[in-house]
Amino acid sequence: MRDDLLDQLGSWHEEDEYQEIIDAIMEIPPGDRDYVLTSHLGRALNNLGRYEDGLEQFLTIAEEGKEDPLWHYRIGVSYYYLEQYDQALKEFKMADKLEPDDEDTLEFIDWCRREKAKKPAKVVKAAIAAFDSSNFWNDSEDALEQYVSEPPTPELIASVEEELVFKLPAFYIDMMKLHNGGIPNNTHYPIEGDASGAKSHISVSGILGIGREKSLSLCGDLGSRYRIENGGYPEFGVVICDCSSEHEVVMLDYRSCGNDGEPEVVHVDRENNYKITYLAKNFETFIRGLVNEETYVTKQ
Repeated sequence: MRDDLLDQLGSWHEEDEYQEIIDAIMEIPPGDRDYVLTSHLGRALNNLGRYEDGLEQFLTIAEEGKEDPLWHYRIGVSYYYLEQYDQALKEFKMADKLEPDDEDTLEFIDWCRREKAKKPAKVVKAAIAAFDSSNFWNDSEDALEQYVSEPPTPELIASVEEELVFKLPAFYIDMMKLHNGGIPNNTHYPIEGDASGAKSHISVSGILGIGREKSLSLCGDLGSRYRIENGGYPEFGVVICDCSSEHEVVMLDYRSCGNDGEPEVVHVDRENNYKITYLAKNFETFIRGLVNEETYVTKQ
């Protein structure tokens, strides 16, 4: 009887009759369904796009399935289409370990990695869309002459990153596509001071754009490499902003994330033995944290 049922389930699967599979197995009380029947049920639910229901079934047989590449593959499918890419990738990798070089498994591993790579980009696109740049820039004559360039092309971005040896933050790139370098209206960034008289803020005089033509661009005559090589600034990243004092800069710090990661933002004071002060966890946080100098004038 059971063999006849399994043969029938196999036939329905070949004929894409997935609801027939579900109906037949659901007639059997849950306590009487074994590992094989529950696996068939989960697969059929996945094939009908009912991934949450499929996942629920696979989780009930997790202990029995931990050494079965098919169980890892099928639950990986559920996670993938539920857009839980980290968990899906984990399951597909286990399936590949238990049964190496299966083409379908390798294809899903590649898809998971692509989706995981897209996710930060989606977040950044949403962030830049919500960023109001209309009142951000002070397009004075000096700013336009020294900083502002045409929006960067993909080719220019790639060549600048290659020259700098660091991948630029996605938020910064999208920001420069809207307005490539310049002087912001809000130039002050608060930092923690103390009773010793330490600074309560740093003052930015300009943001370097992506390019080479303007001196005050990343690869310009007075750009990041020039500051590092001639000013002795640390080589852990990219000089991204000038400061009101010529002995200070704001840098992207890649020490904790690697050359291709999301860098922190720090202030470096050359006159104070190149003191490094942490400012923000990423460039977007730094930009959104800039305040008008009147904030500090009012307090004095």
